[in-house]
Amino acid sequence: MNAIIFGAPGAGKGTYSTRMQNQLGVEVIAMGDIFRESVKQNTELGKKVKSYVERGALVPDDVVVEVLKDKLAKIPQGKGFLLDGFPRTISQANTLEKIAKIDVILQLDVSDQIIIERLTSRRICKNCGTVYNVRFLKPKADGICDKCGGQLYQRADDNEEVIKNRLQVYKTQTEPLIEYYHKRGVPFIVNVTKSIDQPPEPMVDYMMAELKKLGLA
Repeated sequence: MNAIIFGAPGAGKGTYSTRMQNQLGVEVIAMGDIFRESVKQNTELGKKVKSYVERGALVPDDVVVEVLKDKLAKIPQGKGFLLDGFPRTISQANTLEKIAKIDVILQLDVSDQIIIERLTSRRICKNCGTVYNVRFLKPKADGICDKCGGQLYQRADDNEEVIKNRLQVYKTQTEPLIEYYHKRGVPFIVNVTKSIDQPPEPMVDYMMAELKKLGLA
């Protein structure tokens, strides 16, 4: 199964992807995580994308496509993927169409207000990347990951000003992709979040059930 998970920054793409990965047996390619780790490690890629990541702007297409092709080439034959953070523009979608067939779109529908509240209280494990929230998805011990014991941190771009900018970029450049894939007849599974403290497990169960109906899980 080759899928894309769509949603504004903070919609829960990483949370749902990590929870669905084992059940689906797919490779998750989270472009934002790749870029942030590259910046942290000060790699050549990190130096290229640092200013874009810190502003909440989109990384140039040529850089993103280069990274994507490298990641896809490393996926074992017969194993599918779940793309998080790609494509983000029509141009990127056109490029992806030449590389791989997309079987389904997982669309996360979340209001701006919930996203801002959610992101400003988000914490992430430095070691394994598990996502928590100090308001409604707390770890058992403050600042410590339940899974691996790693330290939790707040991303530098999880502040209201940067979040609002990222949301505007998403509306302008990424939302048109929803119509793009509808026109191509790609099936959609839409998941609507109605409250900030809505737990992810029922939503994961819902998406897995819908994927089974499509014969993709």
